[in-house]
Amino acid sequence: MKFNDLALEAPILKALEKQGYTQPTPIQEKAIPILLKGHDLLGVAQTGTGKTAAFGIPILNHLCQDKTTGKGQPKVKALVVTPTRELAIQIAENFTAYSEFTNLKSTVIFGGVKQAQQVKHLRSGVNILIATPGRLLDLMSQGFITFKDLKYVVLDEADQMLDMGFIHDVKKIIAQLPQKRQSLFFSATMPKTIVELSKKMLGKFERVTIKPEQATAEKVEQGIYFVIKGNKTKLLVHLLEQRKEESVLVFSRTKHGANKIVKKLEQSGIKSAAIHGNKSQNMRQKALGDFKMGKLNILVATDIAARGIDIDELSLVINFDLPNVAETYVHRIGRTGRANASGIALSFCMAEERPYLKEIEKLIKQKVPRLLDHPFMEDHDVIEGASVKKPAKKQNSKKRNYARNNRSRKRG
Repeated sequence: MKFNDLALEAPILKALEKQGYTQPTPIQEKAIPILLKGHDLLGVAQTGTGKTAAFGIPILNHLCQDKTTGKGQPKVKALVVTPTRELAIQIAENFTAYSEFTNLKSTVIFGGVKQAQQVKHLRSGVNILIATPGRLLDLMSQGFITFKDLKYVVLDEADQMLDMGFIHDVKKIIAQLPQKRQSLFFSATMPKTIVELSKKMLGKFERVTIKPEQATAEKVEQGIYFVIKGNKTKLLVHLLEQRKEESVLVFSRTKHGANKIVKKLEQSGIKSAAIHGNKSQNMRQKALGDFKMGKLNILVATDIAARGIDIDELSLVINFDLPNVAETYVHRIGRTGRANASGIALSFCMAEERPYLKEIEKLIKQKVPRLLDHPFMEDHDVIEGASVKKPAKKQNSKKRNYARNNRSRKRG
C-alpha cells in the first residue's frame, strides 16, 4: 500500500510527498483507514514507528473536507494532549509539515514559559491545538480556550500520562469536551490500567496493535556492559572517544545524575548538554536544537524528555543508568533505529541494577548480549552469577627472582 491508495486530499498528499513519505508504516497502514471512517481507536505500536502521522494525517484530511473549516476565524476542532513539552513541540512540527499546502492553522501550548505568546496565537484562531495537560487546564480556566466546535481529540503516549500522574488532569479535560467527537488513544505500551481507562473515555472503539511480541525496535543492536558505579563515567568517556563524530544520546535516571555526567565529561574534554525537568524551557530547546542540527554531538537526558526526542540520524543510545521500569528501556532505545535507519543501544549495569535487567529481558523476550571486553572490568564484577577473573599481571624478572629466592629461604 502507498499513501496514494488512501484517498487522501490532494494538499495532504502533496505535503507527504515533500516529506518523502511514500509507503505507510504498519501502524499508519492499519490506523489511517479506520480513522478516515470516523471510528474511535486505541492504537498500540512501539516508539519510532510513525504514530504521529497515523493520527495526524486523517485528522488533517477530515478538516480539509470540512466545509465550515475555512469560514470566519479558525476554531479549535482538533486537540492533541501529550505529556511533555518536547513531545508537544515535535507533534506540532509534524502537523505543520503535513498541513503545509492547506489553510489549516495549528499551535502548541505547554508550561514552563510565559503564556502571553501562546494566548496571542489562540486569540488569532487555530484549527489544531497541541498541548500538555497542565497549561491546557490553566488556559481553559482563564477562558482562553473553548471546545464547543471540537470534533477530534487525541491522547498521545497514554501510558506515560498515567505514569506521570496526569490521569486526573486528563479526566478533567475530557469532561469538558463535546460528547460527540472522534477519540483516539495512542501509546507505545498498553498496560491494563490504560485499557480500562480507554473503555471509559472512548466510544465504541477499534483497536490496532502492531507486533506486541516485539518490544524493541528490530533494527536496534543492543549490548550491555557490567561495570561498578565508580567506573561508569570512565567507560562512557572511553566509548565516546571511540565515536567522536557520532550523535549520542545518554540516559540518566535522575536530574542530578544528568548534570553530574555533563560535568564529568567536560572534565575529560568532551562537550555535552543536559535536558531535564529542572532546566528552563529555553535551555532545553537550545540543547535539543543544537543536538538536532549537529552543533552538539552528545545529549544527556532523563526519561521525562525521552519520548520527545526524534533524531533521524541518531546512531547510538547509552543507558548510563538502567531504568527501574522495563517499559522505559523500550522507549529509550527507540530513540535510535527510527524509520528505516539502524542504531545501537548500549547499557551499563552494576550489581544493584541486575534486577532491572532481569525485568527488561522478561519484557522484550530476549537476552541482551553481554559485552565483556572493556578496560574497566573489575576482578569482583559478577557476570551470570560467577566472578570474572582477569588475568594476573605478569611479574617482571626481578620480582620473579625475588619471589623464588624468598620461597627457597622459607623451605630451608
